[in-house]
Amino acid sequence: MSRMIERKIKLSDTEEVKEFVNAAGKCDFEIDVFYNRAVIDAKSLLGMLYLGVCKELTIKYGEQDAGFEKTVRKYAIA
Repeated sequence: MSRMIERKIKLSDTEEVKEFVNAAGKCDFEIDVFYNRAVIDAKSLLGMLYLGVCKELTIKYGEQDAGFEKTVRKYAIA
């Protein structure tokens, strides 16, 4: 099993959430989003909107996809 990739992102508005969910939806592997104790499927638009915007989110996934990585980099926080 490959090691999990962990990144921190921040989405500022619903358009950014939609873009992130759309990019995640194109991946054929699971992507989990963590905020406090909540764990949401990154491909769930309602789940991601429920988490809200302007929060520091942690994403974890086990595989890589060039398009998704580009989106992650766009919203990554140091």
